[in-house]
Amino acid sequence: MVQHVYDRCKSVVDEVVIATDDDRIARAVSDFGGEFIITSPNHASGTDRCAEAAQILSSKIDFDVIINVQGDEPFLKPEQITQLLECFSSPETEIATLVTPINSNEVLFDPNKVKVVRSTNGFALYFSRHPIPFQRDFNQSDWLNLQPYFLHLGLYAYRKEVLQEITKLLPSSLENSEKLEQLRWLENGYRIQTAITKSHNFGVDTPSDLENLLKAN
Repeated sequence: MVQHVYDRCKSVVDEVVIATDDDRIARAVSDFGGEFIITSPNHASGTDRCAEAAQILSSKIDFDVIINVQGDEPFLKPEQITQLLECFSSPETEIATLVTPINSNEVLFDPNKVKVVRSTNGFALYFSRHPIPFQRDFNQSDWLNLQPYFLHLGLYAYRKEVLQEITKLLPSSLENSEKLEQLRWLENGYRIQTAITKSHNFGVDTPSDLENLLKAN
């Protein structure tokens, strides 16, 4: 699965590196000819691991933007990586991520699915496990007919220097409430540009996850 994700990324960008603290993953990457970096086992998040890998890489190659792709998302579309990169054509973009329209109440009201509201120029205003915005005067069954709702997909890109800065921030009250690290960035004044994709990404955590997703695709 890691090789599949690696190959999809490699079809879009020149430099793809697997960051891991697990020797078994490193051996698997080496076996298929991929590049890897061994990172600390003490990172609290994938963002922290990504920042360490970026710091190591910066002494070897020159780059401006880092894309953080989870190794358990084999249904990642190469065009989604392209969308993220296109966000950085604007000098205002510090961090970029993807969102997709929500079309079912099952997703809208699932606290495990993270929702996001956006400004008119596409910057994230807030992320929440709760459906946002709240429709005060309407039944929940009607909400999707009243307002575009967006699901957040956990794929991020960062300017090199911004990635190092955000990993030095202390956890914030909003982050602790929602258990969403991107709220720490917003609460400290960083801006997150969003791009809309029609494709959904699905992580694969168990053999049954993979079996179900192969049937769906």
